[in-house]
Amino acid sequence: MSKYIGPKCKLCRREGEKLMLKGERCQTAKCGIVKKNYPPGIHGPKGRATRQSGYNMQLREKQKAKRIYNLLEKQFAISFARAIKQKGDTGENLLKILETRLDNVIYRLGMADSRAQARTLVNHGHFKVNEKKVNIPSYNVEPGDIIKVRESSRTSKQFANLAEKIKKIEIPGWLNLEAKDFSAKVLHQPTKENFEMKINAHVIVEFYSR
Repeated sequence: MSKYIGPKCKLCRREGEKLMLKGERCQTAKCGIVKKNYPPGIHGPKGRATRQSGYNMQLREKQKAKRIYNLLEKQFAISFARAIKQKGDTGENLLKILETRLDNVIYRLGMADSRAQARTLVNHGHFKVNEKKVNIPSYNVEPGDIIKVRESSRTSKQFANLAEKIKKIEIPGWLNLEAKDFSAKVLHQPTKENFEMKINAHVIVEFYSR
């Protein structure tokens, strides 16, 4: 499956905020936003001075969400199409679909430093859901699902210090992690309070509804 392979710091600079695309590096002085807090391109610091139109605000919000969850345009559009078909608020449905992706869940559990790394780990078959190996990053977990690191993967460097790693993060309330067992349980669907990043989903709905 295709993926974005360009400089990730440029994506954060384009949106004007940290999207946490490079894990711990985003918390250091090496972060692109810290070093160059202006959009990439020939216009430099003047690039963000222009007044944004309504369409551009909608576009930027959609691009921000797409980049946070490490998706390409077609993948994001498919998620939105699914959200429309579900009952309830389309914007909230969209964020639930994105949050319950397996790669995002692995990241939120602290088993990966970034969503990009989590996607790679899932692709390589390091996890089981309800005792079945799942290597599809877009797989959506459901309440009651049990996610486990496969036995053959538990001795790898990535999971060796899991208990120490999770002390540095805040695991959302809809997930319960048992670090000593290398497993986690989905307690319930995520709610607005559980979404990690501030994304205005209604603006994204307006973008696709224009």
